Amino acid sequence: MNSIYLHPLSSLKQILKANKINQNIAELIFNSIYQKSIKSFKEMTFLSNFQITKLEELFFFDSLTIIQSQTDSEDLTTKFLIKLGDNNFIETVVMKFDYGFSVCITSQVGCNMACKFCASGLIRKKRNLAINEMVLQVLKAIEFVKQQYKQNLSHIVVMGIGEPFDNYDNLIAFLEIVTNQKGLNIASTKITVSTCGLVDKIKAFADLNNRVNLAISLHAPNDSIRNQIMPINKKYPIAQLMDAIKYFIAKTNKRIAIEYILIENVNDSIENAIELAALVKNLYCYLNLIPYNKVIETNYCASTKVNQFFQVLKENKINVTVRIKKGNKIDAACGQLRVKKLREENDAKGIDNQSFNKSK
Repeated sequence: MNSIYLHPLSSLKQILKANKINQNIAELIFNSIYQKSIKSFKEMTFLSNFQITKLEELFFFDSLTIIQSQTDSEDLTTKFLIKLGDNNFIETVVMKFDYGFSVCITSQVGCNMACKFCASGLIRKKRNLAINEMVLQVLKAIEFVKQQYKQNLSHIVVMGIGEPFDNYDNLIAFLEIVTNQKGLNIASTKITVSTCGLVDKIKAFADLNNRVNLAISLHAPNDSIRNQIMPINKKYPIAQLMDAIKYFIAKTNKRIAIEYILIENVNDSIENAIELAALVKNLYCYLNLIPYNKVIETNYCASTKVNQFFQVLKENKINVTVRIKKGNKIDAACGQLRVKKLREENDAKGIDNQSFNKSK
């Protein structure tokens, strides 16, 4: 017996067939769950009593527990701190844009990428999120947006805690569910997955040609800087990463997003801007400059040279934007709410919070 939210439509059909249940009802079940928000087989009027009994033996409807939420009154960004069934914590963020509402979901409990500037990387990965735990984050967001704003959720970004491509198989199954026309029916082009640069997975993702957008967390114009702040670069240096990006673009004909967090006196000099411009100049991409969100556990600070950096890129004819900060009043940096909660629990238990940094 397992969560009904674990299974893409193809998997659900196979399970029904194996248990001598008419697999043709799989699409009706999918439609009921994801488009009608039904949370019980008994509420599905097309099912016979026999089918209800069998399905209840095979599946259960689970949910996530929100233990804290914060909303920025200025831009309406809402961050949820969620407690999982095994008492681990994750975060999910709902953001309002001109084009509608987007949810940023988490893919892992903790993160093994250990990027030096990132709050999410302060805690080593404990486990991958299961498919249902990712799906349920989206369902929570849909429910929240409908109740709070009487609108629909239109976009998904997989940019929360963890490295999505380090949970690759579950990520792909999750995408199957949320894009399925009988499921949540969110267009692939309205979904973005972010990776810090797992080259083999970028190429595998390209081969799927599923039309989902890809964002690359670059954050440095050369190996010297990237090695210092992003350990993944020692396994996949920039030359290999750029080859994978070019492969993705050639395979999918999709423009890729390059993310670049600007950190004071680390990667924000004029020379860095010139070098970055040369690196991405001939790529089918757009560059997204991100003002750094301060994390108290690190010594890094937000760059004071964002405008100068931006101008250098524009002068070099790079398609570049500066990301609008959202959620400034609610611990906007990914992972901050979770870290605060874990610190509170450690304080209550008398545990030294230096373990956050040592865990890396």
